[in-house]
Amino acid sequence: MIKLSKMTDYGVVIMSEMARLPERTMTAPDVSLYTGLPVPTAAKILRVLAKSPFLTSQRGAHGGYQLSRKPADISIAEIIRAIEGPVAVTSCVDESGDDCAVEERCPMRGGWEKINRALNAALEEVTLADMCLDTEKLNSGQRTPNAGVPSPLSLSGVK
Repeated sequence: MIKLSKMTDYGVVIMSEMARLPERTMTAPDVSLYTGLPVPTAAKILRVLAKSPFLTSQRGAHGGYQLSRKPADISIAEIIRAIEGPVAVTSCVDESGDDCAVEERCPMRGGWEKINRALNAALEEVTLADMCLDTEKLNSGQRTPNAGVPSPLSLSGVK
């Protein structure tokens, strides 16, 4: 099974929440309140994402994190790469950086590269804005934006 880590999944959740009001500056406790993630987890992911070109951090009393690009200009592939590194289905694809002991004689060498390119292209096509639209459709009855008191998203398996 090809599966993203929980940290990457949570990173997309955090970025999706930030994309709802892209001009807003959020702290780790803010992110925790809106997503249901523990504050230490939110803080760790925000620190990692702040090293990317799409999220900036500001220090000080009014500091926090803010998107530096529009949600439509941030691909899901970029978020995954910021947390996990390059997307590579096997060690013999160009993005992997790993060495394969049988690479020279492997009959699947070109096939995996084709699959890896298709996977990366699919992830590049989906933007953060697309994910927010899909999430809003799924959660249309669960959240009440601008109701004064934020209600956290319910994430299965997160305590």
